Amino acid sequence: MLSLLWTIAVVLFVFWGLGLALHIAGNLIHILLVLAVAIAIYNFLKSRTAF
Repeated sequence: MLSLLWTIAVVLFVFWGLGLALHIAGNLIHILLVLAVAIAIYNFLKSRTAF
């Protein structure tokens, strides 16, 4: 599950870069990127406390 979230975060980061360079989809990409990073951080912290 965690690798899937990292994949999504990387893909959104790439789309964010393209959106910044080409001015495509404006705020939507920023919102999705922040959401993906927040979920990835939450799962990372959750997995560390499981030990």
